[in-house]
Amino acid sequence: MIKVSVMYPNTAGSTFDMAYYCGSHIPMVRQRLGAAIKGVAVEQGIGGPEPGSPPPYLALGHLLFESVEAFQSAFGPHAQAILGDIPNYTNAQPTIQISEVKMQN
Repeated sequence: MIKVSVMYPNTAGSTFDMAYYCGSHIPMVRQRLGAAIKGVAVEQGIGGPEPGSPPPYLALGHLLFESVEAFQSAFGPHAQAILGDIPNYTNAQPTIQISEVKMQN
């Protein structure tokens, strides 16, 4: 299983519209990528490691796929539309990581 994580850093002046992200962006991503997506999780940062410290990320989105190839095949044709929607919910520059899931319960 492959996890594609999109992490939105919490930097000075960054904004993030969680309602839009969960209500519009993620459903659009799911619709466009179809059966290739095996699972989705969305997280909202609420704090850092020290009590009262800000979270390093405003939000994280995680998409599960069977393989890197499945992700690339599904994402490629829709990349422009998906990436083009980012300014509708954030001014943060996301970091993307592709990981191999080693354990999940």
